[in-house]
Amino acid sequence: MASKTDRVMSLRAVRQLRRVRTFYTGGVLLWAVLTAWTAWQSPGSRQMWVSTLLLAVFGGLLLTASLWLQRLQATGSRRPAHHAASRRATAPRHAHV
Repeated sequence: MASKTDRVMSLRAVRQLRRVRTFYTGGVLLWAVLTAWTAWQSPGSRQMWVSTLLLAVFGGLLLTASLWLQRLQATGSRRPAHHAASRRATAPRHAHV
């Protein structure tokens, strides 16, 4: 059985990976626009290739973060649900006389 700290760390990791994935998505969108703009203004220039490289880097980071997030969510769903035991006794208890 997994400890409570493992579950908390997993939730924290999922939350952080969602933030990072959002950041990387923004980076991919920004560099895609800048790469297109640079390719339009000066095709084949050094700036275009640097922009393309940064687009590939952010794309790789986005892919990695998405895969880790998918893996963490898949392992979290395989855990059995914890159901608390009923507080009511299953059978009435009688004091022995």
